[in-house]
Amino acid sequence: MKQRYPGGSLAAALGTKRSPPKNPSVQATTEPIAWWLVLLELFQPIFAAPAFATFQELLTAWVLCPARRTVTGMMRGGDLVRRRPHDAYHRLLRVASWSLEELWDLTAELLIGLFAETGRIDLLLDDTLFHRRGRKIDGAGVFRDAVRSSGGSVVYDRGLNLVVLALRVTPPWGGEPLALPLAVRLRRKHGRTLLDLAAEAIHHLAERFPDREFHLIADGAYAPLAGWGLPRTAVTSRIRRDVALYDLPRPPRKGRVGRPPKKGARLAPLPRWADHTRNGWAKVVVDRRGRWEERLLLAREVLWYHVCGVRPIRVVVSRDPNGHEKDDFLFTTDLALSPGAVVSHYFGRWPIEDTLRSSKQSLGGEEPQSWKGKGPERAASLAFWLYSTVWMWYLESQGPTPRFVKLPWYPKKARPSFVDAVSALRAEIWRGKVSARSEGERGVHEITRSMVEVLALSR
Repeated sequence: MKQRYPGGSLAAALGTKRSPPKNPSVQATTEPIAWWLVLLELFQPIFAAPAFATFQELLTAWVLCPARRTVTGMMRGGDLVRRRPHDAYHRLLRVASWSLEELWDLTAELLIGLFAETGRIDLLLDDTLFHRRGRKIDGAGVFRDAVRSSGGSVVYDRGLNLVVLALRVTPPWGGEPLALPLAVRLRRKHGRTLLDLAAEAIHHLAERFPDREFHLIADGAYAPLAGWGLPRTAVTSRIRRDVALYDLPRPPRKGRVGRPPKKGARLAPLPRWADHTRNGWAKVVVDRRGRWEERLLLAREVLWYHVCGVRPIRVVVSRDPNGHEKDDFLFTTDLALSPGAVVSHYFGRWPIEDTLRSSKQSLGGEEPQSWKGKGPERAASLAFWLYSTVWMWYLESQGPTPRFVKLPWYPKKARPSFVDAVSALRAEIWRGKVSARSEGERGVHEITRSMVEVLALSR
């Protein structure tokens, strides 16, 4: 694997025992700020020197911005209006000479080095629509809006259709995992499909990590990837209720002439099989997004011949013992997984939904007004990149017991959210800015504490 960071692994540069870099601007700040600057500096090799300075300023301003995240809005929110002409920040997105692929390669190396150094790598996959309604926005088109669509109706809207591949990370405080994006692909109208782009991202990741195995967890739209021959990748997903499944073929009888059968008899539809099966159900405790719940599970090895050919899969029916929820029909290509593990893994897919929502709502990923060239795709991808980077900063700088604001009307809150993480970073940046300009003044910390808290909790 090609090392882009001089002197070794990217992850080693963020080890908790590593001292902050020897940089006067870093040494003058508090340690959490130093780690933020370290994180940004790790990506310096993919930029020319002037572009990297602009990149640092714009992404820090993106974190600080309390209003709409247009480029000029971020300039105002991040105190950049007098730093450079606004064209410099627009050009960084539109035409500057840097590569999104290299940015994501470095991000993947850093994320996997920090949070998945050994063992199989759990990947989460989904797509989303960034609403952009201008007709001259490069890469935009009319696509299905998964958030507004339902089983009875399909809603279409104009925007950027993005495939997001994320690393599933268990935070030190437990509970629901995190989904940290490590690759983003833009789907263009009349171009490659969502499945093509997802497979391309996984193939590229497998090339970057040739000695690692992967486990892909995705919703039912990506279930056909189970038959695409993804390298060293097991797939767990939801399966259609009306899918054609077959029993495993019986061993050929001695003396029988002709080719042995590739599949057995076709099985009844999954709902009928589940309703008519009385024996074989097992009550199992599964992990549902950080909470332990009891489910009734029924499993069987079958052939999904149309997709996976003669490679067996394990189908698992998950039933609510109380009868409040509909049955879930899941499958995996990893026959070593127990039925309970299959259900727990699929329930662990939900964090990517939180990632998509937070990248839009908490980071304003749909708001940068970049229309031409590479600008729209780069701006959308940077929203997901910033989501991963903020969480990396928070996990590395706060340690296993992170601090976050506990509000009196939410006394039972035990774990931080992304809003807590980005608010903590925003507070540290503002505290560093205020302290640097008020050095030597007595009582400055008491005077500015309330102001910094208000700035940190802005949108």
